[in-house]
Amino acid sequence: MKKLIALLPIVIAFFLLFSMVSISISQICLALAFLILLLLIVKKEKKFLFPAFFWGIILYSLLSLVSSFFSVNPEISLGSSKQLLYFLVIPIVYTGFTKTFEIQKASKALLVSGFIAIFFSLFYYATKAAPGERIAGFMGHYMTQAGVLLLFSAVALSLFIFKRDKHRFIWGIAFILSQVVLILTSTRSAWIGMIIAAVVVLFFYKPKALIIVPVAAVLILLISPREVKQRALSIFSTRSYSNAQRIEYVKAGLRIIREYPLIGTGPNTVDMVFQHPKYELSQDAKRNVHLHNNIIQIGAERGVPALIVWLVTMVWICGSLLKMISNRDEVLFPLTVAALAALLANFAAGLFEYNFADAEVAVLFLYIITVPFAQARLLPQTSQTEAGQ
Repeated sequence: MKKLIALLPIVIAFFLLFSMVSISISQICLALAFLILLLLIVKKEKKFLFPAFFWGIILYSLLSLVSSFFSVNPEISLGSSKQLLYFLVIPIVYTGFTKTFEIQKASKALLVSGFIAIFFSLFYYATKAAPGERIAGFMGHYMTQAGVLLLFSAVALSLFIFKRDKHRFIWGIAFILSQVVLILTSTRSAWIGMIIAAVVVLFFYKPKALIIVPVAAVLILLISPREVKQRALSIFSTRSYSNAQRIEYVKAGLRIIREYPLIGTGPNTVDMVFQHPKYELSQDAKRNVHLHNNIIQIGAERGVPALIVWLVTMVWICGSLLKMISNRDEVLFPLTVAALAALLANFAAGLFEYNFADAEVAVLFLYIITVPFAQARLLPQTSQTEAGQ
């Protein structure tokens, strides 16, 4: 059993190593990690523990299952409910680490994954990309690429600023390069999220340093290619094609919520419902499968109660992280700031994209917000109380 206990953090590290490279391999690693944890629980070597906010996740999952059973298409909704298993990342990470150095090695695995993804994307852009092509890297879609890069960037910036070891400058290089690739995805929601992440990290470093954010944004805009400038400035235009579509989705989503307030249409069925002419979506908008907004999408497909639970859980996580900010432990503090930055950045980006259901983004997000609680468990009793169980 001791070998299995020692193997679990290694498997988690391998999950991170492939998190930005291959969703298939990373999911295999997660499945293996869960099987190891399950065996350790059965053998009474470990307990099924989790941070307190996981109760919100459990309730959200139960409400999602209820919505699936009463869906407009239960077969599709129940089939898609397997995505709820991604939430097991939280107890796996929370109980999987037994020593601080294991968490540090896992962070290095994420760093390696980030560099592999970044260099591959830059190589593709330099050698194969068509003019104006949005770079997708290993992720298969540029918005997924932007989503994982946003989360990685939040971690990289925090660890660069707050770590005090020789690896901090490697994180700094990774952050700068990740911004280049993030720009090449031309994903405006992730750009907005990145600004939020930078504001959070710099605020906890030195509030006066916040001036860097607008200055850096202006400089990047000035030196960027014309296509990037146009893309960035289109954020403020209600006439741009994609912005107009998002307005359509909000209107249609709110109408669906009014018509299916308690349990929604069922997970993964909103696109079936909004095909009806009464929702007044354009033909191009109807080709999409979601509403490009976490709040609207969750409310429409799972109902208002599930949406409220999801929002309360996000606030719960945010509040718990803010409580841990006061602990200046050299390992815990950078991870806590990174988690808070990732949470708020991902939430902001999710106002324009349904990133909560994107597997690659979701599992990395869940790891990042959970690992500070795992580190807090390894500290003296005062920090364990903050981590919650």
